[in-house]
Amino acid sequence: MSAPVAGPVIVGVDGGESSRDALLLGRWAAQTLGAPLVAAVVHPPNAALGSGRVDAEWVADRHRAAQEVLNGARAVLDGLQGADYRMVASSSAAHGLHDLAEELHAQTLVVGSGRNAAKQRLFAGSTAERLLAGSLCPVAVAPAAMQTPPGTVGRIGVAYVDTPDGRAALEEAARLARHTSSPLRLYTVVAEGDATLPFLVGEDSERAFLDTARETYEASLHKAVEAVKGADADWRLLVGDVVEALSELDEVDVLFCGSRGYGPARRVLLGGVSTRLVRRAKRPIVVVPRSG
Repeated sequence: MSAPVAGPVIVGVDGGESSRDALLLGRWAAQTLGAPLVAAVVHPPNAALGSGRVDAEWVADRHRAAQEVLNGARAVLDGLQGADYRMVASSSAAHGLHDLAEELHAQTLVVGSGRNAAKQRLFAGSTAERLLAGSLCPVAVAPAAMQTPPGTVGRIGVAYVDTPDGRAALEEAARLARHTSSPLRLYTVVAEGDATLPFLVGEDSERAFLDTARETYEASLHKAVEAVKGADADWRLLVGDVVEALSELDEVDVLFCGSRGYGPARRVLLGGVSTRLVRRAKRPIVVVPRSG
């Protein structure tokens, strides 16, 4: 959730149950960053039937459905001052939100997890996952039925590895920590021993490898924490499956993570860990595009 320019926080809504979670997360982000909030619903564009004609009844129905979604967003935001409400015509929800984010120079895009689909979907498919395939700005995904509102816990988390996208995630997390005066915690997950490896390399070699990995991770975490300026920071080394360990965290308001270490710079390109995290995490996930 960066704040280098005065762009808005955009919340994509579709009328499903997860829209409420996205709006609550977006409201907190906008208020925290001092940014305007834009609630946006994407509806299909006019579909030609031939000879330049369109089905006026179908178009009116899509507009009506989109307007109902925005009315629901207004109710959730409960008179939030300065909030803007947009209807965007596009061939897909992700494309429409991408275009709006680029037009408005959005700081952050916020969506729901998609676990609870809208009763009357304007588009099929997972908007969150499609958005995470190329966004120019961080994408925040609110978990379904969020039990603890963002801002309640009072800690910002970041899944950290010493790679370009790990460092980009840390930079964004530290910026938000400074905005909220919250402590920052870095997490790295080291795998448990693989029962099949001793047969291949021997127990001593496997143990030495894991010990070296832990020492390397601890050193990089310590160095990263020392480099954080303007926020209190500490770190934890977790053991186990990376997705399971990170998705079970409930001690942070949001958890920042990188996208992946390859692909176009300055764009989110979802990797395997991030894909599974946004589906399973208990707390909001912010996926940050790689800088450079």
